[in-house]
Amino acid sequence: MKKEHLSTFYDGTKLLSMRDINGNKPEIYLCTSNRSAGKTTFFNRYFVKRFLNYGEKFVLIYRFKYELDSIAEKFFNGVKSLFFTDYNMDAKSKAGGMYYDLLLSKNGDSKSEVCGYAIALNCADQIKKYSHLMNDAQRMLFDEFQSETNHYATNELNKLISVHTSLARGEGKQYRYLPIFMLSNNVSLLNPYFVALGVSTRLRENTNFLRGIGFVLEQGYNASASKALATSAFNQAFQHADYVKYASQKSYLNDNTAFIDSPKGKSKYLCTIRYKNKDFGVFEFAEEGIIFCSDVADVSYPLKLAITTEDLRINYVMIKKNDLFISNLRYYFDNGCFRFKNLLCKECILSTLSY
Repeated sequence: MKKEHLSTFYDGTKLLSMRDINGNKPEIYLCTSNRSAGKTTFFNRYFVKRFLNYGEKFVLIYRFKYELDSIAEKFFNGVKSLFFTDYNMDAKSKAGGMYYDLLLSKNGDSKSEVCGYAIALNCADQIKKYSHLMNDAQRMLFDEFQSETNHYATNELNKLISVHTSLARGEGKQYRYLPIFMLSNNVSLLNPYFVALGVSTRLRENTNFLRGIGFVLEQGYNASASKALATSAFNQAFQHADYVKYASQKSYLNDNTAFIDSPKGKSKYLCTIRYKNKDFGVFEFAEEGIIFCSDVADVSYPLKLAITTEDLRINYVMIKKNDLFISNLRYYFDNGCFRFKNLLCKECILSTLSY
């Protein structure tokens, strides 16, 4: 790829300059986009350049231990051919493969330097024992934080928090600033990180940047990457497949919440959900196989659910007490069988399923 063509790919300069919703320097940077937009290339290059220019080491985060195989090639080969042709990267297993040192060297030079580390979240408990060996890292990178197969590590969010807390100790401080950069294609609004950060209910298709407490998010869309994917002969053959739409367009692979529509025919009332001090009705249209959320509710129906303690009223129960019912709703959601009367109804269901 010629360097003059790099201008058509992702540039994270604005994201790096952003402040959070309170005007503070964020510690979490999230970047999502359609596939092949160039976000991984940008941040891999950024991390290597920060080491070469300032000696700032980094930590690469993966979910599972097997992903650490050939880690140096996975991370470095793409940017080496474009920006770092004079350098090589190798990886050295440490602590029986619990983590890896990443070693950077110049071509023909037998001497190498540790530029970073690679860890797996499912080894979080063991990593804590060796965190003092990695607490000279200045930033963390978690690529593909949304799983396309919905295969997350057990208690993944807690493990990420645990690892970050352990590595943020160092330099004589109980806690130091250690930013984490989280990159992903658009997969699902209900991924555990969006849910925990409250992004799921705030993100819209036309959102480009979003600020929260301690985090900033960029939702990018690369038109040239979209066109290249959409016009390939292979993808044209499968143009109606959900994956091709997700890969080439600004859409979420598992997000079927865009269906604002009012189904026709006979319906059965399922429950009332109270959200932001307003009641919403959930109906089943059995003949169409559709679950519908409306802003018109039958409050005389016995099953009434509250999403938060602020929504709780007499004769309402907290939503987390109805796991089986919510799991059934989630099944309809995941299979694209939800319809919504309006955007607020959509937000209500997203919040409900987030629990």
